[in-house]
Amino acid sequence: MSTLVLVPARMASTRLPGKPLADIAGLPMIVHVARRAADSGLGRVVVATDTAEVADAVRRHGFEAVMTRVDHQSGSDRIHEALQALDPARTIETVVNVQGDLPTIDPGTVRAVFRPLDNPAVDIATLCVEIVRDDEKTNPNVVKIVGSPLSPTRLNALYFTRATAPWGDGPLYHHIGLYAYRRAALERFVSLPPSALETRERLEQLRALEAGMRIEAEIVDAVPLGVDTPEDLERARELLS
Repeated sequence: MSTLVLVPARMASTRLPGKPLADIAGLPMIVHVARRAADSGLGRVVVATDTAEVADAVRRHGFEAVMTRVDHQSGSDRIHEALQALDPARTIETVVNVQGDLPTIDPGTVRAVFRPLDNPAVDIATLCVEIVRDDEKTNPNVVKIVGSPLSPTRLNALYFTRATAPWGDGPLYHHIGLYAYRRAALERFVSLPPSALETRERLEQLRALEAGMRIEAEIVDAVPLGVDTPEDLERARELLS
């Protein structure tokens, strides 16, 4: 399949303003993410941003960037606009969304998000990790995926929640917000209004499930470090120094 890897990057982070350009080991964070996305080997990598300074930094380091609107409510809306601009001839079949604040992500983890699309019934693919720390099982900032096991490495997603779920004995899974969309699924998703459960849980992916779309999640070994705070940034600098 013809695949486009898009990295959405916005400057207006509330907890860490300007984080796409934060210096990590001599490079802007967004460049680290683009490099790791490229190393996945999935396809062409483009940063989708609303800030010319970010686009300039990306291009100086040999990567592509596309400008998008500043008023998008989600990364999905931003990558949809970027897809339309980059591929008006509609040759791209699959879009991978890699968050722009994952500077230490393993390229193998990026590749893993593509695997559920082996099943032609899957509309959207994503990732998850088994939760091992008890405090994360009850932390509402750790999003859980409730799914039916399809294999030792795959779940069919039934629900996403900030609550501790499912009840009873057995593993709990932490959802990782990387996605691979079939083009038609992304186009349908962004055309839908926010759903009731999406609004209640503040989890965008529930919109797809409520609309009857199929999401499968590949189980991987570790949660990539997401840079949301100054403390996260210092940790990324330690890892990449």
